[in-house]
Amino acid sequence: MSSSPAPRPHILLIISDDHGYGDLSSRGSADACTPNLDRLAESGTRFDSAYVTAPICSPSRSGLIAGAHQQRWGGHWFDDSSFPPASQPVLPELLGAHGYRTGYFGKIHYGAEGPGDRACPEQHGFDSSFYGLTSTSSGRLHYLLHSREARERLGEQHQAVHGISPMYEDGREVDCERHLTSEFADRAIDFMGPAPAADAAGGGVAEDPFFCMVAFNAVHNFAWQLPEDELAARALPSRDDFDPETEEYLDWYDGAISPNLENGRAYYLAQLEIMDREIGRMLDHLEATGRRENTLVVYLTDNGGSTCNYGINTPLHGTKYSLFEGGVRVPFMVSWPGEVPAGARCDELVSSMDLLPTFLAAAGAEHPRPEQIDGRPLQQVWAGEGPGHELLHFDTRFQWAVRDRDWKLRWVDEENTAHRDQLLRHEHTDIGAGFTLVPLGEDLDESPQADVSAEHPEVVEALLEAHREWSARMAVLAAG
Repeated sequence: MSSSPAPRPHILLIISDDHGYGDLSSRGSADACTPNLDRLAESGTRFDSAYVTAPICSPSRSGLIAGAHQQRWGGHWFDDSSFPPASQPVLPELLGAHGYRTGYFGKIHYGAEGPGDRACPEQHGFDSSFYGLTSTSSGRLHYLLHSREARERLGEQHQAVHGISPMYEDGREVDCERHLTSEFADRAIDFMGPAPAADAAGGGVAEDPFFCMVAFNAVHNFAWQLPEDELAARALPSRDDFDPETEEYLDWYDGAISPNLENGRAYYLAQLEIMDREIGRMLDHLEATGRRENTLVVYLTDNGGSTCNYGINTPLHGTKYSLFEGGVRVPFMVSWPGEVPAGARCDELVSSMDLLPTFLAAAGAEHPRPEQIDGRPLQQVWAGEGPGHELLHFDTRFQWAVRDRDWKLRWVDEENTAHRDQLLRHEHTDIGAGFTLVPLGEDLDESPQADVSAEHPEVVEALLEAHREWSARMAVLAAG
């Protein structure tokens, strides 16, 4: 590792949607092909015990961009999630204040936002942006179709199900009828720009560093929305977006997810492979423009893989929506040549909340109100000079969990089962019920048979008290 401070790096943050923990070639997947994510991991450190702050996208993305538990401003689940308030500065605001040019390209879904709200990138510090608002379409963007004509022709039903409205460029509606994964990557590459110009002496002219955030909607459902050439290359049939004979959306949806969708896994893998290819193009651009050595690149997904959408979280138990490991532990890779150890693996507890303080530290900047954040810089962790978190907390109101370095205590409401019943009925996943305590070492079993709460009441009580204290502090902050 270098002995002198590195210059302020460029920062490329890549977030995917519902990528299964086990769906990486480097994790030994039998069918996922991810050479560029593997290449990123080999050039940096893979954090095997990395978590997001929620098992669904909206609160998770809100916590990430603020470096804090979203419960601080009352966010838990879809129904109360929101973008951090103006009093809580977020990544592009903080980095922009320290000379970074900032760009956002991808999906927006922090809550019930609308055009012009603070949740829109141009309203919270991004200089350039191209994005889709998904608050009116269950968090989804159609992969291929976004135009005013399509919105008028196909009507409210398709908008509500798939999100076909126009995209936004710097807050203005624009049409886009191209595969979004490629469009987002192209926009990001254009934003990063060509190699810095040479000065009269032949040396490179110093450029302001950039913060580029790419939030793919891949590999979120509905993954059959693929370009014709991609379908043909994989011998996959095209599929209509909606069955006009089906009156109820949820009835149709249940027929369009696991285990009912023919070729479902193949569609999912196709979207994953395209995203991997586009990540490779962004890495190639950094190398071609001479920036790779001084670019901090991070990849993670927004929550655990969705098994109803054919994602695989092996060896973790559970899926998106749950507080099993498969709902909140995610792929997480950090690469910065010469600064982050290459080809390394780390099992310390880290969180998406850590990205904000990590990026600030890399930029030589400080948070103006450090008491507002819950993350901690990863620099000491990847250097092997300090530990990760001692405790991580998760809370969706009807379920909560506490994870320390050895144990995980999890609770699901047994009296009000509305959320559990709905997830079982429509997402085909059982989040369990009551208290469970499991040791989390090499054995990642979280099945009912693994529960040892009766044998370790002292551990249950210690973690329960930690949860009470954390919940009380979050409630005070939210009340504000």
